[in-house]
Amino acid sequence: MSENKVYILLTDTGTLLTKIIKLYTKKDYNHASIAFDQELTEVYSFGRKEANNPFVGGFVQEDVTTTLFIHARCAVYSFSVTEDQKRRMKYYIEGIKSQRDDYRYNFLGLFGVMFNKPITRKNAFFCSQFVASVLEESNRVEFDKPLSLIAPHDLVEMADVQLEYEGLLMNYTNNNSVKVPRIPVNLWAM
Repeated sequence: MSENKVYILLTDTGTLLTKIIKLYTKKDYNHASIAFDQELTEVYSFGRKEANNPFVGGFVQEDVTTTLFIHARCAVYSFSVTEDQKRRMKYYIEGIKSQRDDYRYNFLGLFGVMFNKPITRKNAFFCSQFVASVLEESNRVEFDKPLSLIAPHDLVEMADVQLEYEGLLMNYTNNNSVKVPRIPVNLWAM
């Protein structure tokens, strides 16, 4: 059975909402997406449906070349999946996509994460909850806590996830055939 790569994209768009979330989480990246190609042309998440309005949210197929992402910092991670797992992921997403008007952003769920109290709502996700549900639906991973408590950084703590790139998203998309992973450097050792 052949294996394919699937990608988790973590971003910091620098928007006001992102800055507020970052004050609480103290994490570099607070938005998560799942992608099915290295070039990030097929990227899905739950987020803004309108670039200028953070309160109109739901299922989105993201275009990482838009103004919302153009100056974003990111980390791109990859992991291997079987053909069957990838098929299951895409089938699950296509089901949501075909009924996208029935889905909404789970703003209340964000408060649940803050207080470590799962808040699950019918047909509602926040970004990392959605990505986690895609991974779990494909039998790729089983999380040890409710999906409504999964934060973006939890998604890349799977044992076999590899960091492919970290830096400006526009540099990745402009030069996606050349990956320059961020290498930690101990300046004090020099």
